[in-house]
Parts: sequence; structure tokens; C-alpha cells
Amino acid sequence: MLMAFSGFMMLATIMYFLFKGRTIPVVVFITVPVLAAFLAGFSVTEVVSFVEFGIKKTSKMAVLFIFSVTFFGIMSDAGMFDGLVNKLVTKAGTNVVAIAIATAIIGIISHLDGATVTTVLVTVPAMLPVYKKLNIRPHLLLLIVGCGMGVMNLLPWGGPVARAALVLGIDPTTLWHTMIPIQIMGIFATVALAIVMAIREKKFHNAGRVDLVVNEVSGDVELKEHDEAALKLKRYNRTWINLSITAALLVILLLGIFPTYFTFMLGVCAALIVNYPNVDEQKRRMRAHAPVALDVASVMLAAGIMVGILGKSGMLEAMTVPLLQIIPSSIAHFLYVIMGVIAFPLGTMLGTDSYFYGLLPLAIKVGENYGITGLTMTIAMLIGKNLALLISPLVPATYLGIGLTHIELRDHIRYSFFGLWAVGLIMFAFAWMIGMF
Repeated sequence: MLMAFSGFMMLATIMYFLFKGRTIPVVVFITVPVLAAFLAGFSVTEVVSFVEFGIKKTSKMAVLFIFSVTFFGIMSDAGMFDGLVNKLVTKAGTNVVAIAIATAIIGIISHLDGATVTTVLVTVPAMLPVYKKLNIRPHLLLLIVGCGMGVMNLLPWGGPVARAALVLGIDPTTLWHTMIPIQIMGIFATVALAIVMAIREKKFHNAGRVDLVVNEVSGDVELKEHDEAALKLKRYNRTWINLSITAALLVILLLGIFPTYFTFMLGVCAALIVNYPNVDEQKRRMRAHAPVALDVASVMLAAGIMVGILGKSGMLEAMTVPLLQIIPSSIAHFLYVIMGVIAFPLGTMLGTDSYFYGLLPLAIKVGENYGITGLTMTIAMLIGKNLALLISPLVPATYLGIGLTHIELRDHIRYSFFGLWAVGLIMFAFAWMIGMF
């Protein structure tokens, strides 16, 4: 009982401080879990082992964030994305809705490989300059990418589907075949969300109002450039070389030739050598992106402490039991509906492994006592959890996204939470309507 109480208090305190902005995430993720572990009765030696376990799990990801943020920052300095930005702005003009739809399509297609970090690295750096030039808040970019990612993560090689299939004891492809109609509805819902939120941005936040000029030579629509220092960093004559480096990097990522973090280490080296061969300029470029890179990595390492304490102490398992016991027997027959509705907020608070290997088996076991099949419970709980991918404080890609866009975690959650939850509920309702349950 004390373990469960400590766990709930820990999560509630963390969420409170994150939403209220009383302190930075690093302080919250380090101090609160450690205090909760001591409150639960663990010794210093045990707490240290939990911390080491969590740090070990997140250290490579922290290195990845440092070098991926630096790589795309250098490429942005060199102007690699400027050509794409100009063409998109030329085609869409100040049409915020068109940009939002394009973002949804790019996010959906880029997540075909099922890798969350890769999807963020492909979509956000490429689209962020467009959003800045059209005065669209980057919160919308993360919301749309997160939604498309969540929908496409229902593919059989997506982590959640594979974990859920393992719990059920069936092939992931079999589970995916059952969920294809839901996934198709999710794609339409993602585009609809992008349109609705883009209209809202345009109406209430002046998105799309920007100073544009037409280049007399190329005919391209461009933004008036006022930053002379930024212009000096541009390397337009090396754009194709930079694009080739980036393409090669993404191919290596997809093929898994090297560890992801090492791939970006090599990418940073190539970007510096090609664009800024002068040693002093290389140092300036590294220093320019160090604050963001360090901020993202430090939060990731701090979150590792929370992950380690939750996962290694058994605290999470203790928390799931009272969650299921408080459900009255009169409504237990509709447990899959309850779990389907709250799957998104639960998925936001719980890590993927904890959700599918801890909560899902317990929910299935309880549901079977009331005639609810394991497949029904799994589908209900999969939908919302997938939509929580890019909003959960326990998902590494979340920190990469907010690091690249310079958004505070609490602001990202506030902006995206209800939109993503709405899409999850639409998909769940559609599954119910077509008799999937």
C-alpha cells in the first residue's frame, strides 16, 4: 500500500510542478522520484541502484539528443532547409491550413518505419522554418506530427503493437490486420485536427501574416531577411552536399548500420568540415547550439531517474492494482470502455513497457472475469496510448521535439493534450461503431 501511495504521490507532484511551471523539469525529475523512493521505504543502496538503472537506459539517448540537435542546428545555419521553405511558402503562400495539411502528410509518411526519434528528426527541422516564417506557433507542428506518429504507430513493427501482441500471444501482423480500419480513420482524423487547429491559429494568433517579397530572378516568395549575422552563415553553394550528407545519415539510421547516437556524431563532424572548415567558426557553431543540446540531454538524463525508480522498484506494479480495484462491479462489464477512454491520459503518465507489460495484463485478467476478451481490452487500450507518444514525459522523442522547437514541456502538453485525446476518442468510438468490440 505504501508503495502505491508513494508512486501516485510522485506522479501527481511531478505533473503539478510541470503544469504550474514552479521549477524546471530537471529539478522535478531528480528530486521528486528520489524522495518518493525513500518514502516507500527503500534504502540508500537500493535507490542508487534504481538511479543507475535509469541513467543507463537514457544515457545513449541523451548523447543522441546532443548531437542530433547540433547537427540539424548546423544544417539550418548553413541554409539547407531554405530552398524547401521557399518552395513550400511559394506554393502555400500564407495558407496556414495548407501548411498544416502538408505537415500531417509528411508526419504520417515519415513514420512508416515506426521510429519515433527518426520521425521527429525528419519532420521538425524541415518544417520549423516554414512555421516561423508564417508566424505559426511551433506548438501546432508538434501536435500534428505527434498525432500522425500515434496513428501510424499501429503498424505491426511499431513498439506498442509488438508489445501488445506479445502479451496476447498472437502475431503482431494479425493484431494490425484487425486494427486497419481504425488506422484509416485515424489518418482522416489527423488531417481534420490539422485543419481545425490551423484555422484556430489563423483566427486567434495571427498565423500567416508575414512580410513576403518576390525574388525578381527566381520568382520565389521569400521572407525579408534582416539578420546579417545569419546571412553570413549561409552556405547555399553547398546545399546539395548538405542534402546528400543528411540523406546518407537517414539511410544509415533506417538500415541500422551504426548506433543512432554514433551516426549523428559522424553527421556533426561532416557538417562542420563541409560548411565551416575554420576551427574558430567550428567552435562558435558548437557553442551556439550547446545551450539547447545540453538542456535536452539534461532533462533526458533526469527523466531516467524517474524511469529507473518507477520500473525497478516495483512501485508501478503496486500502483496498477488499486487502479483496477476501485472500479465498481456494476460497471465492470464496461471496463474496456473505461480503459479506452482513459488510455490517453494513462499513456501520458506511464512508460510504454510499464503500460503494456504492467497495466495491460492486469486489465485483461480483470476483464476476462466479466466476459471481456483479451483482444477487446488490448485494442481499447492501444489506441489512446499510441496517441500519447509525443506528449508523454517518459518518451525520449518528446524531449527531442520540444528541444528542436524551443517549447517548454508544460506548454506542449497544454496545447496538445485535448486535441490528441479527441482524436483517440474518435478512433475508439469508430471501432465501437463498426462492431470491433
